[in-house]
Amino acid sequence: MVTQTDFNSIQPAWCPGCGDFGILNALKKALVKLEKKPNQVLLCSGIGQAAKLPHYLKCNVFNGLHGRGLPAAQGAKIVNRDLTVIAVGGDGDMYGEGGNHFIHAMRRNLDITLLVHDNRIYGLTKGQASPTSDLGMKTKIQPHGVSNTPLNPIALAVSQSCSFVARAYSGNIEHLTEMIQLGIKNKGFSLIDILQPCVSFNKVNTHAWYKERVYDIQSQDLHYDPTNMPAALNKSYEWGKRIPIGVLFEGKRETFADHWEVLHGKPLVDQSIPEEAIQDIINSFL
Repeated sequence: MVTQTDFNSIQPAWCPGCGDFGILNALKKALVKLEKKPNQVLLCSGIGQAAKLPHYLKCNVFNGLHGRGLPAAQGAKIVNRDLTVIAVGGDGDMYGEGGNHFIHAMRRNLDITLLVHDNRIYGLTKGQASPTSDLGMKTKIQPHGVSNTPLNPIALAVSQSCSFVARAYSGNIEHLTEMIQLGIKNKGFSLIDILQPCVSFNKVNTHAWYKERVYDIQSQDLHYDPTNMPAALNKSYEWGKRIPIGVLFEGKRETFADHWEVLHGKPLVDQSIPEEAIQDIINSFL
């Protein structure tokens, strides 16, 4: 029987009170509830405080370049579909440096889960505005306030018919655990945008600020239909006094693997390659 201690690794080096601790705890809980063993899980990340999470979880890990966690995650899933593949990063890592990969990962619809620690600031590099920072937020680099319109990752994902789109809050661990479970069980690309307070550099979007605003859309609106794109788009723009968390959209469609017969049999990693095929490739360069 798998327990949370099976996933324990080194002690995290995040700031005391950081929302990342809640995400790490919820991910462990979700993996245990899904009865996943450490050797069955692969975490891929880039650079940033959020991207450190794989270091603190005992499982397979690929830690690469800034914004480049998704390419590695997709490649791994293609060659070994039996792996539970999870990409992890912050709003800067995934929506800034990795924004192009994020868009095309939704298009390909591989069966992976993306956890974005959305603290609306660059934490590792000491507090610059990120793609999701609110208009007017003042930082050391933006002393007159952010002038760029913030990226709305939920609206973007819904508009691209992303297979599974959810939002969670790191301060509500039980709800976050449920969202991670649903994302992993979903067949296709799953986005979970996690509102994660940065206690060191974001003095606006704090734990108290979120607690006053977040509400579980599934428990408060029993008639909400996550397969209704117009309704989901409308809900994706709800921000300020009230912020919905939960499953916002489900765009069920074929996955990447559904289009390729070679991926229907044994995982590629277990398939043998005829020597003559390799020799033909070599000969083509001669």
